Amino acid sequence: MLTLRPGSQAFLLVSLLAVTGEFPLRSLHLLGNERVLRELVRRGSGRQVIRNSDGSAQIDTRLCQISGKSWDKSLRLYKGALPVLDWLHPAAYRYYMDSFYGHRFTGDSAHRERNHRVAEAAAMFVRSGVEIRPYLLPALQTESIRQTVTERHAFYFARDLKRLRAGEQNKTMFTRTVGALFSTESCYAVYNTRAAAMKWNGLGEFKALHSLNEFARMNAGVGMDSAILFGASEKTALATLAASAHPNRPEFRFDRIYPHIHFVPLDSFGTRMLKLLLTPDWNGKMLNALFDPEDRFKSGMGLTERDAVVGGVSVLSHFDGDIPRLMRFREAAELYGGKYEVLCFPEQAGFVTEYMGALAAVRTITIDEIEEAMKLET
Repeated sequence: MLTLRPGSQAFLLVSLLAVTGEFPLRSLHLLGNERVLRELVRRGSGRQVIRNSDGSAQIDTRLCQISGKSWDKSLRLYKGALPVLDWLHPAAYRYYMDSFYGHRFTGDSAHRERNHRVAEAAAMFVRSGVEIRPYLLPALQTESIRQTVTERHAFYFARDLKRLRAGEQNKTMFTRTVGALFSTESCYAVYNTRAAAMKWNGLGEFKALHSLNEFARMNAGVGMDSAILFGASEKTALATLAASAHPNRPEFRFDRIYPHIHFVPLDSFGTRMLKLLLTPDWNGKMLNALFDPEDRFKSGMGLTERDAVVGGVSVLSHFDGDIPRLMRFREAAELYGGKYEVLCFPEQAGFVTEYMGALAAVRTITIDEIEEAMKLET
């Protein structure tokens, strides 16, 4: 017998599949203890009695099924288990059926890859305390500027954003974004490169930014110039940015479209990074914790991308994983010379050291120390 109790791993898995349709089996570690989750999937793949939390309803069926082969294996709800969606929320079943063509999935790898990228991003947000269930979020609108979104951190899927306007159905729109994150006074476009560098449609991403910026302005009263990029490693993220280069149209380069792209690894460390980015005034709090006021960078101190000047050394904080800033910092070091230093987490040090080379020293501070300095709850 399997009980869907709020807060349990089974409840989490069903809640996620209700809004993503499918989830890559190889990414179960993003949801918690992989061994426990694999055992849950094994049990859920066999026929058994499944009941709701108070025991008032139950069905005898399989909970989930696995499709695909090797690294492409995908976890989906079993058709006979779809009634459990009504146990989550009265609107959950209808959202699932409308979003996934009545429980019909295409078998081609491109659609599966897209679904997996969306699902991994959603899993990262769930572990970071972000609401991802569309039926529990206020519906976005395009009629007037109003405070539609609440102070609650919320992730809106790209598939739902495309429905806001008829024009958004154009296939050049949202071809790479998996959605948008609304946080405190901020909005981020969200991408997931996984383990491979994605090739970007510069014009398509520029249009996506314009449209997302309009949604942010109409529903939160803020502009948007930042993105969160999930991926296996920062090397992959940098390769993705390089793949976006447009020699004839430099304005369509990915790092030109988004001046700030925060790379977040797809692992438990990445969820802690996300919590930093979701903290109100996270940048100010972090810099206040790191530097004395007299050392902080002030406007008019030059063109170099930096956060502080300490003893004549230009210092950049890379704890937010902002890769375009790191790229601009290196360009400044190459152009102007002088002494430079990058502060980062130990998990980022290998990439930063390789990327900066002899241009800058690299000093690490653990995420435990940063969380304690910012007085964050882990």
